[in-house]
Formats: sequence, C-alpha cells, structure tokens
Amino acid sequence: MTGAMDRIAHDIDAAGSAAALQPAASRIDALVLERHAAGVPAHAIAAEVSALNQRLFARLWSLLAPPDLVAKSCLLVMGSEGRGEQILKTDQDNGLVLADGTDDAGLPALAEAFGEALATFGYPPCPGQIMLRNPLWRQPLAGYRASIRDWLLGHDPEGPMRLAIFCDAAAVAGDAALLENLRDFLDALVSDSDAYLARFVAPADQFHAPHHWWARLTGHLDEQPLDLKKLGIFPIVHGVRALALQHRLHERSTAARLQALVARGALDAALAEDLLKALRRLMATRLSHQLRGRAEGRVAGNEVRPSDLAVPEREGLRDALAVVKRFRAWLRQHFRLDTL
Repeated sequence: MTGAMDRIAHDIDAAGSAAALQPAASRIDALVLERHAAGVPAHAIAAEVSALNQRLFARLWSLLAPPDLVAKSCLLVMGSEGRGEQILKTDQDNGLVLADGTDDAGLPALAEAFGEALATFGYPPCPGQIMLRNPLWRQPLAGYRASIRDWLLGHDPEGPMRLAIFCDAAAVAGDAALLENLRDFLDALVSDSDAYLARFVAPADQFHAPHHWWARLTGHLDEQPLDLKKLGIFPIVHGVRALALQHRLHERSTAARLQALVARGALDAALAEDLLKALRRLMATRLSHQLRGRAEGRVAGNEVRPSDLAVPEREGLRDALAVVKRFRAWLRQHFRLDTL
C-alpha cells in the first residue's frame, strides 16, 4: 500500500462506529484524484480503491451485525466492485449468503442500516435493488442454490443478468467457504453444450458503435456521444465472464480471467493481450473524462464526445473499439450466436 492507502486503511480499522467511517470514505475519493494526477494507470487505481472499499464494507458490517451473524454468513460485493474494476463510487452491488439454519430475525433492519450507511458514504442505492435490503440477495445457502438453478435453467428473462452479477461476487466478510460452495454448485450445473451459454453471452453483442464511428472520432461528422461502457467495456467484461463460466473458472477480475483462459487453451494469447490493453485504455479514457466532468461540475457518466478527447485518446479509443469489434465476431462464432 501507499502511505495514503495505509492511513485510510488504518482509519477504517480504527473506526468505532458507522459514522466514524465517513471521513475514510471521503478520502478514498481524494485518493483517486491524487493517484490519477500522479499518472498511476486506471486499472492500478481500481485495484487500490477496491481493496479499500472492501475493507470499509467489511468494517461497516462488523460494526452493525452481531459477531455470531458475521461468522455464519458471507458478505458479498458484486459487479465491477467484485471484479476489482470500479474506481469512482457507483451503485451499491452487495449481497449476503447465510449458513443454513442461521437466525435471521433482525436481518431486514440490519440490511436497511447497512444500505443507508453506504448511501451516506457516497455509494448510491442500486436502481436494480442488488443489495442486502432485497431478500433475493440475502438468502440461506439452500435459497441461493435454488435461485442459481433457476437463473441457469429457468425461463426468467432476468436470470442471465442475475447470474452474471453473481459470477462477479467477492467475499469481503464472514465465511468465504459459503461463496465457494455456491461456485462449486454452479460449476456442476453448467454444461458446455447448453444453449444457455449462448443466451448468457448474447448481451455482449447487443451494443454496436454507430455508423461511421471512426469519422465521428476524427471529427468529420456531427458527433453523437459514445458510451464507453456499452460499446467497449461491457462487451469485453461480459464476453470474458461468459468464457470463464463456460470453463468453470473462479477468477473474478477480467485480467485474471483472461490469463486463466489462455492457460486453459480456451483463448488465443494475442487476442487476450489485445483485450486487456483495450479494456485498460477504455477505463483510462473514461476515468479521465469523468474526473474532468466532475471538476467542471458535471455528472460523471460513461458517454464522451470525441471532441472532448485529445488526439492520443481518440486514437486509443479507435484501436480499443476495433479490438471490441473483433472480439464480438469471435464470440458470435464461438457461441454460435447467429443460430439463436
């Protein structure tokens, strides 16, 4: 850890109440600005921020929940937080797995308190209700098993999305063996030949760059904003996530998944390297754009106008989107998406 990270981590561990965590949460935002100004790559900042966020979540949970409940449950973070790829604070994505038979009488109130505290720290509630306060995401082991089976084998159109969220889950407090139990259960259900995998990966090919997107990047047409998440980050993250599910890999970060897929012989090393470079370029461009927007009093989002980017950023974005296009074509062939 850097000196600043050490101090924030110390303050998190020393907090004696939920309110006492507020200053540390604010200093995580300041750390992002400091590290970005120092030229630290976006993916490295994401790893640092993720470590601090997870430490903060774990400390908050230990301050709110009885020790017996903490020991008999597993607190999860999911989405980009679970993958260690989140930088600026976005929606809460969390859950709780309970050991079967655990007394959960006071859990609804605890879940509300946990969510409210995180909101005061700057982590907004998830619009999709992927939070402890939603009973779907705070279940005993047996309940989660039933949900996973339904997400994989049922007909709920929300099933693939919910399974994707779960695939990124990271244990941050309590008994991590509960999460591993569910991962092993999922592995046993997945079938390489199952048409479900094609349905699962299909959203990675849902968003396409607009017509003449390179002309827009070079300023030759009236430009429309480009959504870096939909057009670039999501297709890489979700496509790699689908491959990890197919090959029953438990790695969470996109970089670790790519490395494991190459080691398994499931993905060409050159393509994996291009995907990782593209993802990091997209993350860097988005972070720079978001921080500039915040400094100017604008809401930090995923959309950028090409004219707002410097020439090297536009060229990097062009190259990254070309890799994404190539990867989408590879996914269509690998999962036979044209037959859906």
